[in-house]
Amino acid sequence: MELSGKVAVVTGASRGIGLAIATELAAAGARIVGVSRSPTPELDALVSRTQGRRVAADVATTEGCAAVVDAAQEIGRLDILVNNAGVTSDHLLIRLGDDAWDHVLDTNLGGVFRMSRAVLPMMSRQRDGAIVNIGSVTARMANPGQANYAAAKAGVEALTRTLAREMGRRNVRVNVVSPGFVETDMTRSLPSEVLTAATERIPLGRIGQVGDIAPIVRFLCGPGARWITGQTFVVDGGMST
Repeated sequence: MELSGKVAVVTGASRGIGLAIATELAAAGARIVGVSRSPTPELDALVSRTQGRRVAADVATTEGCAAVVDAAQEIGRLDILVNNAGVTSDHLLIRLGDDAWDHVLDTNLGGVFRMSRAVLPMMSRQRDGAIVNIGSVTARMANPGQANYAAAKAGVEALTRTLAREMGRRNVRVNVVSPGFVETDMTRSLPSEVLTAATERIPLGRIGQVGDIAPIVRFLCGPGARWITGQTFVVDGGMST
């Protein structure tokens, strides 16, 4: 129970990778503040079991991020932030409109910026904290139709390195976990030929599961990672090798 007594905020926590991360952190003893605009029975049960909170907030807005911090303050502390919330709106660049560009950048990069900025005063006062940003191998691999998503995730890596430099003396660590092709509601809806082609690109021979991502996030939030900051950890079965 290495996270016993800690309070962890997880955005996009209602399903998929976010729910797996929240569940893993709860198993390590953390109280969960789960951020999701829509309730789910799984997330509601998790926050209830850990005596945490569920917050219906849009992390693309300053007001939404402030509501998340208010929920943590009701508990009394804020030790961990996992910036997982993300969206896609795929189009070839020649057909990529301003709305699709802005929506993806505002959530996937702007959300990380605003949510991190919102929690830093509490972490700074505590002189302790861990932020884990969920990136993507798309930041380093060309994927036609995802210019907006790739740009946002590349920005997350750059933002992480800068924030790690700024907050190191306050003992706040900031890292990135970049998943590859993981089975979620989004990927399950893809045509079978797309799934087959993706699997063939993975040296370990299978698509990732959400349970492949959550343990490394747990490690980076815990005492075993107390001298790790500003790093990106790729978890993709070797796809980007």
